[in-house]
Amino acid sequence: QDLDRHLRVLLLDAQPERAAKLELALESAGCSIVHRARGLSQHTDVHASAIHVQPDLVVVDVDLPTSALFEDLRSVTDAWPTVMFVTKSDSESIRSAVGSGIAAYVVKEVHIHQVRPVLAEALARFHALRSLKSELEKTRSHLADRKVVERAKGIVMARRRMSEDEAYRWLRSAAMNRGMRLV
Repeated sequence: QDLDRHLRVLLLDAQPERAAKLELALESAGCSIVHRARGLSQHTDVHASAIHVQPDLVVVDVDLPTSALFEDLRSVTDAWPTVMFVTKSDSESIRSAVGSGIAAYVVKEVHIHQVRPVLAEALARFHALRSLKSELEKTRSHLADRKVVERAKGIVMARRRMSEDEAYRWLRSAAMNRGMRLV
């Protein structure tokens, strides 16, 4: 996904009058707003809205984000790149934004010419982070597989009184004979 095509945006805004400016900026950047959740509150189900409309991007516009909002956003940031525009911030909000997976956190008044680069950066960060998470999961799985092989090798060495190399060859041969893969 990149900005060469129309991006479908789920827009969450706390102040409809300020959001009109952001909507214009998003549309100028080639986005289509597929759903708006106005007046963010604890009754706004961000995850349900995202599942319903399947956006390419989630954009949040709020003065000062709350911990409850960051908690709600955790449920969408793994699946959708999320951009947050705020007018006020503090160090705790910045830590919370990073911790909840916000791809771009912008503290200032929104200007039309700035939105497109922010969205491009958010998409790039989201996909890079998703790739890193996938690689981490593969590495963890590979390590878990290696631990199983090492344990099995230890059992074979003890029971059959074999060296480590002999036990490994024995396990590999047994797996091949059964048409299985030695993990």
